[in-house]
Amino acid sequence: MRWLTNVLEFVGKVGLLSLRVLTDSVRPPFEFAQLLRHLAEVGNKSLALIVVSGFALGAVMTLHTRSSLVTFGATAMIPAVQAVSFFVEIGPLVAGLLLAGRVGSGIGAVLANMRASEQIDALESLSIDSFKFLVVPRVLACVITLPLLTLFMDFAGLLGGFLSEELMSHIAPTLYFNRAFDHLHWSNFIAPTLKTAVFGFIIGSVSSHFGYGADKGAEGVGEAATSSVVVSSLLIIVADVLLIKCIYFLFPDTAL
Repeated sequence: MRWLTNVLEFVGKVGLLSLRVLTDSVRPPFEFAQLLRHLAEVGNKSLALIVVSGFALGAVMTLHTRSSLVTFGATAMIPAVQAVSFFVEIGPLVAGLLLAGRVGSGIGAVLANMRASEQIDALESLSIDSFKFLVVPRVLACVITLPLLTLFMDFAGLLGGFLSEELMSHIAPTLYFNRAFDHLHWSNFIAPTLKTAVFGFIIGSVSSHFGYGADKGAEGVGEAATSSVVVSSLLIIVADVLLIKCIYFLFPDTAL
């Protein structure tokens, strides 16, 4: 039962850290400078990865979808299938997993390194709340940035799908995008995108837990980075299953 104890201990620690993040985020003083710096760090440096991945995934998806729909004579549905699948599920989930790998590992490694080099202790010796200064801006940056990055991935995937389909059937851009958005409702767009804010909170909280609480010196830096990616990705997948059920219940039109 050792593993069960470890799981419950982890859940308790991450839960307390998350609660502290929520309370500290609305308690002055506010670290706006740190928040803006981390917004740029998370957003700008992840944008290229998100756009290229979305474009490539959209092109590949269209090729696979076309090969299946041609059999049933339903090639006209390719734009709609591409748009709905990306906006409802593929875009949010893939964007969350990519950010967990790119940003989660960085947060865990940086905070663990600061703990090992006693920089966090130095901040506290100067009467600076190290948690509010280091952890809260990183978590908020993930929460704010991930929905925006998801939009970039969605539209990059749609563009990649269009270019792939245009090479195969020479479809006009207006016809492709009209067919793509004819089957999309606001529920297909808003709710799945906003759920990525939860993914961002998971990435920031879990990564900060492993980094801020590291206690193995230099050895803990690598462990914090690895654990941040693995656990964040796993929790994102689990959270996605639960959130999509809630979205289908609240917005039935999403389940096309």
